[in-house]
Amino acid sequence: MDVLKKVPVREQDPKVRATNFDEVCKGYNKEEAMEEASRCINCKNAQCVKGCPVSINIPGFIEQVKEGNIEKAYSVISESSSLPAVCGRVCPQESQCEGKCIRGIKGEPLSIGKLERFVADYACEHGIKPEVSFEKNGKKVAVIGSGPAGLTCAGDLAKLGYDVTIFEALHEPGGVLVYGIPEFRLPKKGVVAKEIENVKSLGVKIETNVVVGKSVTVDELLNEEGFDAVFIGSGAGLPKFMGIPGENLNGVFSANEYLTRSNLMKAFDESSATPIMKGKKVCVVGGGNVAMDAARTALRFGSEVHIVYRRSEEELPARVEEVHHAKEEGIIFNLLTNPVEILSDENGWVCGMKCIKMELGEPDESGRRSPVEIPGSEFVIEADTVIMALGTSPNPLISSTTKGLEVNKRKCIVADEEFGRTSKNGVFAGGDAVTGAATVILAMGAGKSAAKGIHEFLSNE
Repeated sequence: MDVLKKVPVREQDPKVRATNFDEVCKGYNKEEAMEEASRCINCKNAQCVKGCPVSINIPGFIEQVKEGNIEKAYSVISESSSLPAVCGRVCPQESQCEGKCIRGIKGEPLSIGKLERFVADYACEHGIKPEVSFEKNGKKVAVIGSGPAGLTCAGDLAKLGYDVTIFEALHEPGGVLVYGIPEFRLPKKGVVAKEIENVKSLGVKIETNVVVGKSVTVDELLNEEGFDAVFIGSGAGLPKFMGIPGENLNGVFSANEYLTRSNLMKAFDESSATPIMKGKKVCVVGGGNVAMDAARTALRFGSEVHIVYRRSEEELPARVEEVHHAKEEGIIFNLLTNPVEILSDENGWVCGMKCIKMELGEPDESGRRSPVEIPGSEFVIEADTVIMALGTSPNPLISSTTKGLEVNKRKCIVADEEFGRTSKNGVFAGGDAVTGAATVILAMGAGKSAAKGIHEFLSNE
């Protein structure tokens, strides 16, 4: 065994997986997981824990995997995380826990995410549930949104004895985990549904088809429904567009709509009645994880797919693993390219996208080099479908129907980072509703922080 290199993870062959929606990564078996865990040098000052937004005791659970005590490893993870099977699949470990792994200085960092996934999957397969040992304290908390922030906050509060009810606007719980992330990255029945059941096993109640701001308001939850505190984890589901000519043509979609049709409404399943555009040539505008998800979904529907991104590959915000998988599967990358107009045929349908080539200039406010147009470099990419994956912002419905709730110029709820406290007494918020679109694990970290804030608030009250 070469301790400087990760134990390889089995994956579907790229040519095969490009034609199906089965999970790409197969994960470790027990022997592989124990071998990978043995690479851990068990640092006294574990930097990996500092890189984890929910502060999992990473050396602690890996030590148990090394010894073959998988149930105990799951117990260690469950102390900090309510969604380990999800995090092990979709978290950007390379920039968080694994990015700080000491083993990575002279070799490859430990596969912390794949080990977390193995432990969670093992627990699911063997019927191992989170430990429940708490007494009810008689206080009620409402959680708005059943995405990663809401599920985490609800789970942590339930463990502290609170009576927690989650209110979800859609007909299925899970938020972005069910409507945004494709089946080939995050299976819904085998992973997401079971993680949600684990949260419910803690006593958390989930009410679907409740649109807070219409069905009931935050003020009504506090003043009429008997809740002692409210956590807003409603995410950011309002898509952004470029404002270029042709965005209202037939064949132009937001990535949100496209992925929701495929994931939540099961258009990927041939037996589903949900319609979805299966274009011959698809352009996906954007370079983040959502763009990769939309592009790889379109590819599986039989399309030729182009990623159109205005910066270079070094600036792509998507995970390295997702970009690698997209390239393996045959997606074409048009980098340093920016759309200027979506072109129409005589019937009002997309027939192409006019673009201009870019070059990188000086860094912008985020530190990334600003793209600058190259005059006279316009060209057309043939396409019959365009998917805009340019990010999302929070829906203003909740903030506009809640008295005294402060929002910033981006329509995000203003909340402190440490405990998620908002300008309204008893109301807390976290995740994408506060930060704008971000990662699953950052939303979970915010939900965890808010649970501490709510506990402190209600204990002191």
